[in-house]
Amino acid sequence: MSDDLVSILDGNTFVVSDRRGDIEASATDPTGLFASDTRFLSRWVLTVDGGRLTALSTDDLKYYESQFFLVPGTGSIYVNATVSVIRRRAVEGGFSERVTILNHHDEPVDMAVTIEVGNDFADLFEVKDALGKKGDYYTSTEGGRLVLGYRRGNYRRETEISSSQPAQISEKALTFEVQIEPHGEWSTDLRVVASMLTPDGRRVILTSRSGRGDVSMDEDVRAWTAGAPRIECDWESLESTYRRSLIDLAALRFSPLVAGRHSLPAAGLPWFMTMFGRDSIFTSLQALPFVPDLAATTLRVLGQWQGSKVDDFRDEDPGRILHEMRHGELSAFEERPHSPYFGAADATPLYVVLLDEYERWSGDHALVRELEAEARAALDWIDSYGDLMGNGYISYRRRNEETGLENQCWKDSWDSISYRDGRLPGFPRATAELQGYAYDAKSRGARLARLVWHDDAYADQLDAEAADLKRRFNHDFWVEDGEYYALALDEHGEQVDALTSNIGHLLWSGIVDASRAGTVAAHLLGPRLFSGWGVRTMAEGEQRYNPIGYHVGTVWPFDNSFIAWGLRRYGFKDEAAQVAAGILEAADFFQGRLPEAFGGYHRSVTRYPVQYPTACSPQAWSTGAPLLLLRTMLGLEPIGEHLLVDPALPVQIGRLELLDIPGRWGRMDAFGRGRVETRRETT
Repeated sequence: MSDDLVSILDGNTFVVSDRRGDIEASATDPTGLFASDTRFLSRWVLTVDGGRLTALSTDDLKYYESQFFLVPGTGSIYVNATVSVIRRRAVEGGFSERVTILNHHDEPVDMAVTIEVGNDFADLFEVKDALGKKGDYYTSTEGGRLVLGYRRGNYRRETEISSSQPAQISEKALTFEVQIEPHGEWSTDLRVVASMLTPDGRRVILTSRSGRGDVSMDEDVRAWTAGAPRIECDWESLESTYRRSLIDLAALRFSPLVAGRHSLPAAGLPWFMTMFGRDSIFTSLQALPFVPDLAATTLRVLGQWQGSKVDDFRDEDPGRILHEMRHGELSAFEERPHSPYFGAADATPLYVVLLDEYERWSGDHALVRELEAEARAALDWIDSYGDLMGNGYISYRRRNEETGLENQCWKDSWDSISYRDGRLPGFPRATAELQGYAYDAKSRGARLARLVWHDDAYADQLDAEAADLKRRFNHDFWVEDGEYYALALDEHGEQVDALTSNIGHLLWSGIVDASRAGTVAAHLLGPRLFSGWGVRTMAEGEQRYNPIGYHVGTVWPFDNSFIAWGLRRYGFKDEAAQVAAGILEAADFFQGRLPEAFGGYHRSVTRYPVQYPTACSPQAWSTGAPLLLLRTMLGLEPIGEHLLVDPALPVQIGRLELLDIPGRWGRMDAFGRGRVETRRETT
């Protein structure tokens, strides 16, 4: 999000405004009050005697609460004001705002205070794609309330606005005639309720769904952070980045109806405040040693929504894990397939990867037994439905040609998959990291089959398939003249030969031959891919390289966290620490909150990481990146019933202690408590 905007959020309810607290949303502007993928306020402007206000300061008190200090007038030169205005708002069980006006003069003042309101009830997809509405609007002003409504057939949404003080209510505003005594104050509490009306006339209030239950948000955040390990180190900003990550994860928790009071991570603000298969899995993997409950809920919920039939509109197959779930108007009328949409080729093998990694940390055999059918179905999908070209590799091609995703890997923008000369391949496309995920899923599935499901024959089958996949992959994807792995195979089985960060994902999946790992690591830390802040998504010198191109040259913190983990897996501790240090140093320039992506300019060109203008922030897998980087630097790995600690710390940190780590410790069988202390003295 832009620095000119202020956001607060809870679950899938969020508010984005300017630094005065005002909302003036255009058709393509993601500002406003949103709930369940619909905008319930597109205008919310405070005026005093018809004039706009000037912001003195804006306080982001908590992720669900903010405060604005304002004075009347919009001039560029400040004149001592005799009146000041405070707006304090929160999204706790809905949206509320208290407006307080202070009279600093020794005489009474009379003024008209107005809140201008409006709503377009835009679906988030309508905002992204600048689409018009097809229904009708209505307004009522009964019982001291202003109700803004939208109707399209049986689809109805309403915004109800009320105040604790008497107001003159019109269809577009609430106006208060105010008199304030000398050195006195006046305030009113405004309440906004978003609701949907069912076809039988029932009203359903769309409250926040963060899974916190009946406790207050303050209590919930305290419990959340208290349940995670504590960090103590010589690098003070790392401590603040770590705490910011924990709190942002708390903010992004989303509790689908099927999850009850349990939560999984929504993908990111403002566009992706909903359930995403790939994003929720990656974030759960990053956070496992720190807040493991996210993984268990993610596995259960994605298992409940697992594909069960062949549906071309939704790109659904039996066993496939969903890509995205939406609840807005376009999904309701099947003008978008996201109810849910299954157009991701990676979420399905990653589901098995997360299940195994969760068991390694938790020892929770019960959940692995509970999800055996789902895991087997996911493994079967890899070969039965994922292999579109019949060559033994996962590939993708959308069947919904009108509204489905073209690229169904994590780099899902239109131009992310290209040859080194910039040409785009046809479909199907088999990207390299998909094969790594498939290899990892089969290897981990074999482990679970032996350990928990007690099916040795199935385990042997999966092991044999994994070994064969690794052998073929290292032959077919290896670019001889560049000594790296191709980005993909095209529809003819030919190499799509751009050099990209995808090779780092191959390391953490384990599919890379040990003899080639050193060459891969050298590319990742070489000048074409490594900017000094992190590994670029595409190497400098490739035809489509652009340091501010979404997937063709920017640096993604999430991407780098898994690259560092992969480097560590193959024994490249110093290289992993170098990647971790770059990303964590970049976090300082973003006040500890890593964005979705930032510019790929080399560190010698700019003293700070360059912002990517439309990056989501907070975004779940960027929020989880510092956690996985910490795990990688500390060398924390669950080995049987013990926790292996093998530190690889960049020298800038010096001393690092991670205390009270959840996980299997000693002979404990479930989430217990332990203590790790590692030290490395600086010289």
